[in-house]
Amino acid sequence: QVQLVESGGGLVQAGGSLRLSCAASGRTFSSYAMGWFRQTPGKERDFVATINWSGGITYYADSVKGRFTISRDSAKNTVYLQMNSLKPEDTAVYYCAATIRFTIATMRAQYDYWGQGTQDTVSS
Repeated sequence: QVQLVESGGGLVQAGGSLRLSCAASGRTFSSYAMGWFRQTPGKERDFVATINWSGGITYYADSVKGRFTISRDSAKNTVYLQMNSLKPEDTAVYYCAATIRFTIATMRAQYDYWGQGTQDTVSS
């Protein structure tokens, strides 16, 4: 089976940075998108960012645009989320996801595989 494993979460002060990584194993995804979502208790899992296989197309949620950058290294089967200028409202469990159906994807239902999540906490 395909497995996605996130890493890089932790505690950071407001204004700081974190870099999340998501490593894929079990198969390769040659043509389709990967993405990042986040979820806080009592709320839905919300879209953060997505990237196509080549890395030439990206989309971001308005709440993170200009602060977060998604990238990928196909040789390492890894996708990254660089998070800068972090705010307390960015505190969440962050999940990476992969789709084998869509070139680019911003909705939960478009994704086929999910990581276990990593906790990011931004203090005031």
